[in-house]
Amino acid sequence: MAQFRLPSHARVQRGQTFPAPPRADTVKRFVVYRYDPEANDNPRVDTYPLDVSGTGPMVLDALIQIKDEIDSTLTFRRSCREGICGSCAMNIDGTNTLACTVPIRDGKDTIRVYPLPHLPVIKDLVVDLTHFFAQYASIQPWLQTRTPAPPDRERLQSPEEQAKIDEPAACILCACCSTACPSYWWTSERFLGPAILLQAYRWVVDSRDEATGERLDALEDPFRLYRCHTIMNCTVACPKGLNPARAIGELKKLMIERH
Repeated sequence: MAQFRLPSHARVQRGQTFPAPPRADTVKRFVVYRYDPEANDNPRVDTYPLDVSGTGPMVLDALIQIKDEIDSTLTFRRSCREGICGSCAMNIDGTNTLACTVPIRDGKDTIRVYPLPHLPVIKDLVVDLTHFFAQYASIQPWLQTRTPAPPDRERLQSPEEQAKIDEPAACILCACCSTACPSYWWTSERFLGPAILLQAYRWVVDSRDEATGERLDALEDPFRLYRCHTIMNCTVACPKGLNPARAIGELKKLMIERH
């Protein structure tokens, strides 16, 4: 299947505007990015007027209703609807976020929905995350130990040790932060990006892991870690309220301390 990187807004054509619902008391207009590579057409935005008085509270609820009742060709990912799986990550009114956690009624009368930026678009709001998850696999995100596990109990941590990994372990790999990062936009082939570096930090500071040296060695590269310029878009964009920029800073400090 052909892939397409999200273009500037100037290259996106105005598409179809669907009829407004009759006698609707509460109508919002959803302007949604559409692109089907198999149709060999340019990207466009379609406009869906929707009576949201009987819709669920979130933007994802509106997209589901649009797909069910207005346009079955609209394509997007979804799963948990609870802000846990990260499947419905997209750009809503200019912000990378989760569609299942953005209230409809907090938005304007017109809500603009685009795919996550600077990733190949497979169709409509679905982006190709193959490279993103290949980078995640490259940091070996599992516990690595050399000493045998205790025969009668788990590998224990103190509350203070557990607290160090609480925040990075809460990352749901939605890619909102990485796709908000200008450094990742332009050097994603080599720069791991904030989401993956947050996960790398999670394993580096895990007191049970015994591969800290090897993990830091793997990050010792002009691009993999140091392409971060502390722009802070990642922390602003995270829908879970995490701080990838702080984790990246801690990784840089650990690099200095080991030399």
